[in-house]
Amino acid sequence: MKKCISTALLIFFLLLFAGCGFQKQVSFSGKTMGTIYNITVVTGFFKNTKALKNKIDIRLDEINKSMSTYRKDSEISRFNALNKTGEKFYISDDFFNVMTVAQHIYELTGEAWDGTIEPIVNLWGFGNSKNKKRIPEKSEIDALLADIGFNNIEMSANHYLVKRKASISLDFASIAKGYGVDQVAVLIRMDGIINYLVEIGGEVFAQGLRKDGKKWKIGINNPRKDSPFDQVYKAVSIRDKGFATSGDYRNYFECKGKRFSHILDPRNGYPINNGVVSVSIVADTCTFADGLATAIMVLGHKKGLELVNSLSNTECLIVVRADDETLTDCYSKGFISESNG
Repeated sequence: MKKCISTALLIFFLLLFAGCGFQKQVSFSGKTMGTIYNITVVTGFFKNTKALKNKIDIRLDEINKSMSTYRKDSEISRFNALNKTGEKFYISDDFFNVMTVAQHIYELTGEAWDGTIEPIVNLWGFGNSKNKKRIPEKSEIDALLADIGFNNIEMSANHYLVKRKASISLDFASIAKGYGVDQVAVLIRMDGIINYLVEIGGEVFAQGLRKDGKKWKIGINNPRKDSPFDQVYKAVSIRDKGFATSGDYRNYFECKGKRFSHILDPRNGYPINNGVVSVSIVADTCTFADGLATAIMVLGHKKGLELVNSLSNTECLIVVRADDETLTDCYSKGFISESNG
């Protein structure tokens, strides 16, 4: 009899909590892709988020095994090591998905984004090689430019790649984190959670609302070289959108009074020199936002705004630095910032 009463009470309280929308907001974090991820979910009081975190860690490890150039056994490293033209290199669904978005951004931006530029990035000393940061000779840059070009890779709908140049190589550093964010978001939705925020190394996807019923608020870092990592320059509230920021204010070197950014123009092999210091993109997926933010850095604020304003469901904030170090904000038509830091 007591057992029946206890069971009845438990069922009563479960129904009561469910009927009242009793929820909790849970945050957890971990390491992936050489950085940290942070996730916040709004879910039922009795939801087991530990099991969800385990699923997320496994999924992110799968993506890392596919796209990390730091792992010799990764899918991308094995493709880069292939020194043959015309041979089919079969790829996973993850690799194919990223290649599809990458090709779209490459064509959309007039080759301002190019996933094959890593050899020149290494030449300048910005990549994962042990090269010191330096200004290369023009002849060195020109020699490598001959081996740069996303169009030197043929992609088949049957999930294989073919090199048109044996020396061509890939690097997804400016798009892989965004893809990781999107895939974690898929896992969370599959777990029945509809309100959440996923962030990996500054790239974000926000779905639904916070526990207080408000949109998720994202801070944009102050794009000055001496600003703290947590200093907010602008804030934006988003819902059901991906968000990514690219900037030149952290990774650069100075020589003879000039600043050389780690973001290179794949069309000429030189660091950007157009005054753009930060680009934030809001789009339907974080994968697209991640890659497009880098491309807009290369295009410059005028062409960048023109492009973004021509796209549906895509907005941007481009910050331009003048010679006297003052900053100017350039907004797309629908971008709304909420506050200054």
